[in-house]
Formats: sequence, structure tokens, C-alpha cells
Amino acid sequence: MTEKKQSISAIRELFAAASETELPALYLEYEKDSRAGVQNLIRKYQKQEEALQKERERTEQMKIYEHKYEDLGWICGIDEVGRGPLAGPVVAGAVILPRDSKILYLNDSKQLTAKKRDELYDVILRDAVAVGIGYASPARIDEINILQATYEAMREAVSKLSVRPDVLLNDAVTIPQIDIRQVPIIKGDAKSVSIAAASIVAKVTRDRLMEEYDKVLPGYGFASNKGYGSAEHIAALKKIGPSPIHRQSFIGHFV
Repeated sequence: MTEKKQSISAIRELFAAASETELPALYLEYEKDSRAGVQNLIRKYQKQEEALQKERERTEQMKIYEHKYEDLGWICGIDEVGRGPLAGPVVAGAVILPRDSKILYLNDSKQLTAKKRDELYDVILRDAVAVGIGYASPARIDEINILQATYEAMREAVSKLSVRPDVLLNDAVTIPQIDIRQVPIIKGDAKSVSIAAASIVAKVTRDRLMEEYDKVLPGYGFASNKGYGSAEHIAALKKIGPSPIHRQSFIGHFV
């Protein structure tokens, strides 16, 4: 009597439930199953494993600065979001990741989808040694200019960390009035996992804040444009005038 083969759906469930270390045994077990559905399943998981390995290698490359300075103690990445918008605050993030951080897909927040940023935001807040967030309001930006306001938000982010860092990895800038060693890295959010994590935290924080502003200050499209000068935003600015969160020093051409 011929032994009845397992259904492809049953095999699919086996693969779906398998851990990474269990997959090679499943490949061996089913490599001689000639059904196209089974072979496609094997290829699918092998491709996923290859992609995962490439991501691990990419992430390891983004730890070059973390490895360089790890002997000095806690390393903190710092980045800001919102220097360019016409409305809303500038937000800075400061993140200290564990030395053995296994978080994958960290990158410049602008290179990630909103969904991926949200997923990583939760992972970073769960796994990080410490996270600090700093803000500079539109009024403060008008008062002291965007660069000084950005530095102020960064200093606040560092001050809110529950663990004092020994080294700051900054995205391009050197922050005045901070007595911690600083390493400015051009395009740092694409070169350092710590800065990338800070970039994601700052971006998600600011985006969610602008979505809340959109509910109480409708008409400008803050939920979609996040305060940047989109055509819709500029048209609304000309039609209904500035809101309480507009940067007066940024909107002179439009009102």
C-alpha cells in the first residue's frame, strides 16, 4: 500500500512554525518531494534566509563606530528630525543600544516605510538601555534660530537619558555645551545603528505629534505633510493664515 503524502498545507505549517535552526532539517526532509508546491516552499524559505543573512551583514557594517568606541563605555546615538518644516517643533532622539544589540533593519528613518519605522520604534523602546527625547517649539525656533534650537533639543534628549553616555555619536554636528566626548559622523544615520535608532525614535515621535496637531488644527494637512511645505500646506497658509504652531521665521514668503 502506497504511503499517503503529507498535504502541502500541512508542510507549509511545519515550515511556518520552524525556528531558524530547524529549517535545514526540513530542507533535507522534503528535498526529494517532487511537488512544485513543496519545492517552491523550500526556495521561499531559503531566499528569506539569504536575505536575513545579508541584513545581518549590513547591520554589522553599521556597528563600525560602536565597535571602535565600545571600550570607552556607553555609546549614545543622537539625531534630529524637523529642521526644514514650516510648522511644528524640531525633535531630537538620543538612544543607547545594548552592546550586543540584535535589532535588524535599522537605517536612516527616511529610507524606511512608516510601517517599518513604527515597528522599529517599538523594538527600540523595548530593547534600548536608555532613550531620551528633546523638543524645541516653533516659538523657540523663532527666538534663537533653527540651528540653536536643534542643539537645545539635542541637549534635552541627552539630559533625559536614564544612563549617562560616555560617547555621543552625532549625525554630522558637534553639539555645544555638552561635556561628553562627541563623534560627528556625516550621514551618520545610515552608518551607525545608534544614530539610526535615534533617527527613528525622533521621526516617529514627531510624526505622531503632527498627526495629533492635525486633529486640533485642521486644514493644513499636518497629518500627511508633517508641517513641511507641500503645495496643499502652502495654499492653506495663504488662504487661512498661520496656525499657533507655524514658525514665523519660516513663513515670510507665504503670508
